[in-house]
Amino acid sequence: MVAISRTYISDKRFNPRKAGSDAAPLLGHDQNYHRFSSSDPSIRASFKMATAAVSRPSRSVFLGIDVGTGSARAGLFDDNGKLLGSASSPIQIWKEGDCVEQSSTDIWLAICTAVKRALSLADVAGEEVTGLGFAATCSLVAVDSEGQPVTVSWSGDTRRNVIVWMDHRAVKQAERINSSNSPVLQYCGGSISPEMQPPKLLWVKENLQESWSMTWRWMDLSDWLSYRATGDDTRSMCTTVCKWTYLGHAHMQHVDEKSSRDMEACGWDDDFWEEIGLPDLVDSHHSKIGRSVAFPGHALGCGLTPDAAKELGLVSGIPVGTSLIDAHAGGVGVMESVPESETKESDDDGICRRMVLVCGTSTCHMAVSRTKLFIPGVWGPFWSAMVPEFWLTEGGQSATGALLDYIIDNHVASSHLANRAASQNISLFQMLNELLADIMRDTSAPFIAALTSDLHVLPDFHGNRSPIADPNAKGMISGLNLDTSERHLALQYLATVQGLAYGTRHIIEHCNEHGHKIDTLLACGGLSKNALFIQEHADIVGCPIILPRESESVLLGAAILGAVAAKKYSSLRAAMKALNAAGQVIHPSEDPRVKKYHDAKYRIFRELYEQQLAHRSIMAEALS
Repeated sequence: MVAISRTYISDKRFNPRKAGSDAAPLLGHDQNYHRFSSSDPSIRASFKMATAAVSRPSRSVFLGIDVGTGSARAGLFDDNGKLLGSASSPIQIWKEGDCVEQSSTDIWLAICTAVKRALSLADVAGEEVTGLGFAATCSLVAVDSEGQPVTVSWSGDTRRNVIVWMDHRAVKQAERINSSNSPVLQYCGGSISPEMQPPKLLWVKENLQESWSMTWRWMDLSDWLSYRATGDDTRSMCTTVCKWTYLGHAHMQHVDEKSSRDMEACGWDDDFWEEIGLPDLVDSHHSKIGRSVAFPGHALGCGLTPDAAKELGLVSGIPVGTSLIDAHAGGVGVMESVPESETKESDDDGICRRMVLVCGTSTCHMAVSRTKLFIPGVWGPFWSAMVPEFWLTEGGQSATGALLDYIIDNHVASSHLANRAASQNISLFQMLNELLADIMRDTSAPFIAALTSDLHVLPDFHGNRSPIADPNAKGMISGLNLDTSERHLALQYLATVQGLAYGTRHIIEHCNEHGHKIDTLLACGGLSKNALFIQEHADIVGCPIILPRESESVLLGAAILGAVAAKKYSSLRAAMKALNAAGQVIHPSEDPRVKKYHDAKYRIFRELYEQQLAHRSIMAEALS
């Protein structure tokens, strides 16, 4: 079990006013939840807001909140899309085998901490925030009729009411669902992933019957956050379409983004839920999984509730936009970040030739099109799941940053190298990149990539999400020896980066073979700040990679939701064009030797999986 320590406070009950939903309130609040004194930090924050308003001219500030796998972050942006300040706070996580869990109570506390720190660091008063939006991992939250956590854990710990996106407990349930051949599966690349919500829901029903009976609402984490903030139970087209098999295109002929209203949830396929053994989710007009949906950025309820505003250090009534999954917020925050020379092309043609890589613990590969493209092994097509009225194709790798951490942390030289990096006040990645440059000079290698000519990595250590869609795939390393030096660690790190880039090349080639015309990449997320990671991707894929001016693209995407909810822009796309901005452009190497080298390694990369399938078949036959 892995857990980050955090002190919990009592999860008292409170009642936000009912807004936008005819279902019972999700959360309750005791009148005595806090008894404030003059020493209370929220009172001091309120005083600061009041005094700041007297001396500071009015300005528009948009707040983006992002809950990742390990932390909650908050960022404040001005009306030019420039980051004014940001802060983060760790969140607790439990890992036991294939089960990965979190606490919604802990996540909300971390958000409150991050928002208050960001306000302080940016010197922004709470009343200056004119709109906010949430983004989060596509984790599954369970709450009862009074909004209290319902355990989803074998442990019975009621704090643990969130099944984290990367949890793979429901592999068998996913296989059974896929055997149903339901028509909705064609909008998931032909098969559902154990990282999506239906297999996880089925797992809970089959293994934790008491929790299943107690749960009043099942929600994607970002939807729960917006509900926690506003009391409005409207779900996002992004979360429901991408992770719940909701058919967003059911609204296609009846509504467009500019109508900006709640829409009755007419995109659920009731036959699907009944076929897989979850007919109770159809009851009461789908009240447990969502009665109404809205485009990302739609203004929810009456805005921020007084209770949520007090906890966040903000003002009640601030518009809150319908949420996005974190990777999709990254797409919104970066997809229009193109140099002026690129904007001459027609808007629709240009945006449809781009793919966004949101590179963090995992990587999501997202492209949009005006027509729906069915691509085996790649999620989608999802209508209006990221950019309203466009179809989204979503590829991905389940472990990228997580895999690099695993490779590094499990090498015997890791701790010594980490200490060296700390003593020089640089990151471990920077230390490894510098070490590779030294090795290249010492060995007279023609280019850095050539250092791994006899070391090859298949990066499917957490299964293959795209384009093979094989959750049972395993990682492979070819070329190991007994070397335990720091230099050997650097070479393993480089080979892993290359393996991840070959996976991205595989996804892009597969998408282009099925109708896309991707020729430009945009990258954001933590790994996009690693120069070696980005250059290897450019060289291996053969496309330029545009980095955004603002490195915190996921936070910007979330903030854009708030700007749209506040009616600062007529549409999400208009806000993207106004607030996205290009930064550095990384071009592929022009050295023909580099291309020839990567073409050869890519061929080996593809063969490694074929070898794994052959090995799997041999052993299955032996055990039959």
